[in-house]
Amino acid sequence: MNVSHATVHPAEDPPTTDGANAPMVRMKDMEGMPGTRGGLALRFFQFLFAAAALVVMATTSDFPSVTAFCYLVAAAGLQSLWSLFLAFIDIYALLVKRSLQNCRIVSLFTIGDGITSTLTFAAACASAGITVLIDNDIGSCSENHCVQFETATAMAFISWFTALPSFFMNFWSLASR
Repeated sequence: MNVSHATVHPAEDPPTTDGANAPMVRMKDMEGMPGTRGGLALRFFQFLFAAAALVVMATTSDFPSVTAFCYLVAAAGLQSLWSLFLAFIDIYALLVKRSLQNCRIVSLFTIGDGITSTLTFAAACASAGITVLIDNDIGSCSENHCVQFETATAMAFISWFTALPSFFMNFWSLASR
């Protein structure tokens, strides 16, 4: 049986066990993180679906009469502005080939994504509850804009779903420092 034998070469300088002097190992930017094409695509879709939810809900004449629908308009507006702002930052980072992995920037992105995605999810859930109440329980969809309410609610859920990867990538990047 022909087996290879491992060879050990002595190191001239033993590695230090002190954590302060250890070399920093930087992970490669994964697609979906800020400053990448995947991150820009996520921001674009977040903006697109949040803006769609905002426009569809705001074009109905009776949305101001229900607090959950007003909350959806406010949350979708905030989500669309946040996503558009970060999309511009991603475009800038891609154009100048700059990494956005600064600890403060990632902290800001993580907190902002967490807040906006939580608000969007809560608004979508509240709007879904009211839409189900109007459609199934009261049965007055003929007098209301149920299709528009359902469409705006679905767009808000999709916007939240596209915001989750951004939040988790930023949180993971922040936690792995």
